Amino acid sequence: MRNLIKKAFAFLIAANLAGNANAQIDAHFSQYYGYPAWLNPALTGTFDGEYRVSAIYRSQWAGIGNGFKTVGAAAEINTNKDVSFGVSVFRQTAGTGGYHNTSGYGNLSYSGMRFGKNGYQRVVLGMQVGLLTKGFDRNKVTFEDGYDPITGIEIPNGSIDPVLFNKLNMNSFDAALGALYFDADPSKKANIYAGFSASHVTRPNDFFSGGEGAKLPMRFNAHAGVRIKVSETFSVTPNFLYIKQGTADAKVASVYAQLKATPEVDLLIGGNYRFQDAIIPYVGLYYKNMVIGASYDITTSDLSKAAGRANAFEISLTFTGKRKAKGSEQEFVCPRL
Repeated sequence: MRNLIKKAFAFLIAANLAGNANAQIDAHFSQYYGYPAWLNPALTGTFDGEYRVSAIYRSQWAGIGNGFKTVGAAAEINTNKDVSFGVSVFRQTAGTGGYHNTSGYGNLSYSGMRFGKNGYQRVVLGMQVGLLTKGFDRNKVTFEDGYDPITGIEIPNGSIDPVLFNKLNMNSFDAALGALYFDADPSKKANIYAGFSASHVTRPNDFFSGGEGAKLPMRFNAHAGVRIKVSETFSVTPNFLYIKQGTADAKVASVYAQLKATPEVDLLIGGNYRFQDAIIPYVGLYYKNMVIGASYDITTSDLSKAAGRANAFEISLTFTGKRKAKGSEQEFVCPRL
């Protein structure tokens, strides 16, 4: 009975932190264009420059235990030969049990499909492959029999079942596919774009989903928007994101404005609305080849009442290495919000 209780308790830890994967969405970012490797592998190399380095940090639910801390970083190379490459890493930690969700990927995209006037209409295909790991820190998990019943002193590791603990630490091959369309015509007042991606297409094993043999559900992202050029110094970009994973989904409507304050400085301001969840104001600064953005999730759902400080803060940084000699063509760059 003790062993059964111990297993049930261990699973509850996992369930409370990771949630049931059939009714929960992977860790995500409010500034989803600030970490394109998570959004769509077809965004690899879709920027005006030779290379791009991006990083993002998210702190969520600080009032619940240790909350969630999520970090992502990526680097991409644009070869200008219809093929681009990239690498990305992701890590999320939470709770007092040392829970971690870590992944590393290699990205590849092909942008050779062009049509319309001067080939400004573009279709990009992308793929992502890597390793996904989830688990707990053995030294931070204690069960009821991890304490001496007389003295109450903690017994290091208690009697943790090593077989169970190994199941709670998984390593799986993971992959994603994506496609992107965008209009790069610099003469237009409005440039539209749309993309779709499917993550976890290999259906990695995930004991956190509901026990042995459970699989991580695929995650589908659909995103679209339009950059509207109001003047030579001002543009507005409304966009939309839909996420579907298992029985859960999320809808996000966003808009941001970009104002050229000086030849080297652009100001960014806008916000997201994640339906039935949060309002997310955003501010950013574009200086030369660098973009820095900050956002704050103001939770509007019942979670804010039940969990108190259930809001989230996010900051992103992107640096793009520009081409030394630019041609006559101007590349349309997807939004950063």
